[in-house]
Amino acid sequence: MNKFNFQMTKIIATLGPASSSVEVLTDLIEAGARVFRVNFSHGAFKDYDKLIKNIRTAEKKTGIYVSILGDLSGPKIRVGKVIPEGVLLKEKQRIRFVAHDVLGGSPGNEFTFSTTYPEFIDEVKRGEKILLDDGNIELKVIAEKGKGKDTYLECEVVEGNLLTSSKGINLPDTQLSLPSMTEKDYACLEYAVKNRFHFLALSFVRSAKDVKTLKEKLLEYKARPHGLEITSGDLGFSTTFEEESYIPVISKIEKPQAIENLESIVRESDGIMVARGDLGVEMDLAEVAILQKQIIRMCKTQGKHVIVATQMLQSMIEEPVPTRAEVSDVANAIIDGADAIMLSGETAVGHHPVKAVAMMARIAHNTSEYLKDKQTKTGQFIEYAGILNRKTAMARGVNIIARDVDARYIITWAHSGGSTAMLSLQKMQIPIIAFGENITRLEQMAILYSVHPVQMKQPASGSKFVAKVDRYLLDNKLAKKGDNVIIVASSPITLRGVTNRMVIHVVGETTDREKALKMKSKDSQI
Repeated sequence: MNKFNFQMTKIIATLGPASSSVEVLTDLIEAGARVFRVNFSHGAFKDYDKLIKNIRTAEKKTGIYVSILGDLSGPKIRVGKVIPEGVLLKEKQRIRFVAHDVLGGSPGNEFTFSTTYPEFIDEVKRGEKILLDDGNIELKVIAEKGKGKDTYLECEVVEGNLLTSSKGINLPDTQLSLPSMTEKDYACLEYAVKNRFHFLALSFVRSAKDVKTLKEKLLEYKARPHGLEITSGDLGFSTTFEEESYIPVISKIEKPQAIENLESIVRESDGIMVARGDLGVEMDLAEVAILQKQIIRMCKTQGKHVIVATQMLQSMIEEPVPTRAEVSDVANAIIDGADAIMLSGETAVGHHPVKAVAMMARIAHNTSEYLKDKQTKTGQFIEYAGILNRKTAMARGVNIIARDVDARYIITWAHSGGSTAMLSLQKMQIPIIAFGENITRLEQMAILYSVHPVQMKQPASGSKFVAKVDRYLLDNKLAKKGDNVIIVASSPITLRGVTNRMVIHVVGETTDREKALKMKSKDSQI
């Protein structure tokens, strides 16, 4: 395989029964997956142990760095136990929810159900909507009746369907007092820190306070540095924090309350995921495409990386090829400005996980070529809100110069990856080769748009780094003599926390100079 098959938009593959073996993981990486999502809603820690081991084995086999994204379950409310055959709910039928456990559909409880959240009875109000099974069943609350332990919520069926055990409950109209993280989430967080996960996704975010709660807990585990506030797109890669366990927080936007508080949530988060599944259940489905564009636009102006997720190639769970509409959906997410696009059931339980990743990679490549041509013709740049900081201003400057000199690559020396992440946000349609020494950081950078991480020992000086880059490009046939590349690093190159040097380098100049010096040295010895 060609490990230099540079990808611009990164592909996240959710792992599950269809994609847990070393063989399939290896094939997924070779097909284009650069991030693996571990969904903490399914499986146990012993299952995750095996997954992580297999991921690292596949990573070594391919020689390509990959990230691991842990997705916290969050406070998902579910229907309690229902008889095995389920209960068919019909339009205008009346049903009940009770606070104690019952077997829904059993004798005496034919249309009475429990939930995993007993407070549900008191917090959902008359006239509010209840959605079950991803919106396949819609209820309207009629009244709260009874007293004490006999209190129940009476609902009318608006849209009927078959109800079975553990189906999800969505409450788009209700202000719940549920905490943003459950006890299970805290256990998963501790597991993620111990096992060097690279990112954590926070589900059902309602406000910036929810994000702060997770960040404060990560601080307790020394997985975030004190006093670090992420104000622009280094995705939380700190230039001063040396702990390998540093974990950025990705906030999933999937609740109406998150849309109401979007600006403050984006500001507080290290990155954003447009989680279209629950978002499409809790809000008008017709709004989702517009919301996706609005969320991505806000992430652009605030300098935050963004992932688009859910049902991108849904038909490929069963079929070997996607629908035309799905292909257009993936392409439009990239055109909107997504840094990464995510497969869920397609790779977790689908019949064609590798084909799904390969198809997504093809769509991403073709869309990138379109964007490159469009960018060349229009000269459009990312517009940020407010005064730019040093990293952002330099990244914007590199973008302009890269176009002026038709740069083949952007080259960075990454101590921790902050400046590389900022360059990634420019969407230059030019591969960024990020050299660095810290393997954990290199794995983390695998999620970044257009970034290809490569390990290299710390160069002694900037000139030695340029010489090493020159040889690397020529030896691996990535460039030919005379190609322009832009090198971004600190000066001196051992200096951490400051990216203050940009060099326009012509490939071959250093190699030719070294040869000339050697020849001159030999001549002087004759």
